Amino acid sequence: MNEAIGASSLTLNLSLGVAIAFFVGLILFGGISRISTFAGNVVPFMALLYIGGSVTILIQYADQVIPTVELIVTAAISPEAAGGGVLGATIKEAIRYGIARGLFSNEAGMGSTPHAHAVARVKHPTQQGLVAMVGVFIDTVIICTLTAMVILLTDAHQTGLAGSAITQEGFARGLGEFGIPFIAICLLFFAFTTILGWAYFGEVNVKFLFGEKAIPFYRAIVLTCIVLGALVQVDFVWEMADSFNALMVLPNVIALLALTKVVKSKWNEIQ
Repeated sequence: MNEAIGASSLTLNLSLGVAIAFFVGLILFGGISRISTFAGNVVPFMALLYIGGSVTILIQYADQVIPTVELIVTAAISPEAAGGGVLGATIKEAIRYGIARGLFSNEAGMGSTPHAHAVARVKHPTQQGLVAMVGVFIDTVIICTLTAMVILLTDAHQTGLAGSAITQEGFARGLGEFGIPFIAICLLFFAFTTILGWAYFGEVNVKFLFGEKAIPFYRAIVLTCIVLGALVQVDFVWEMADSFNALMVLPNVIALLALTKVVKSKWNEIQ
């Protein structure tokens, strides 16, 4: 975002943090109806916008798409990759960051989205479960694959950049001067709706544990954390997110295994 604006300073980060906290507060205090209305309108739009930009770049590099896919497959199963995987530190880091980024991307198995799916009005709970699975597919198979293709097709992976910077570089090379503001806007929408979703999930849990009276305090904490999050180092935020995500997965996976029979019985009801 700083690169898109053309500036980087503590004041700018603070201003962005306060602005985001303000708009999150406006929506969050409206409850689930306002959150669902906003997300329902924005999420499809931002997903189609991002997919459209990615597909535009793929069309520009159409002659390199097949070779790039072949590169991904061959690089994954090459002797060099296997040899590197034998090293304990290498395979540990690959697993650590692979799982961490996968969880951060689609949240599958974390138990973070049942709160949203639970308020959906469907004839049978299995239908909403299938919707949840489709969400993971769209995020991981479509969005993430398109991102990887853009980075590889534009040779952005050879710049030594990482994180959102390498994605920005890929879109800047593919879409020209429009690429950086384009990806900045997409990331803003992605991040904003993610903040709203997680804020609501936490609010549901706080209400269950401590009652309605605790909600104002929780919202104040959320908005404060948004402002503080704009000021701290990105690496610190990633480390915190990875740690807490892992803490969520462990008990939730155990619960999923315990509920296997229930899931099977519900699935059989619609067969």
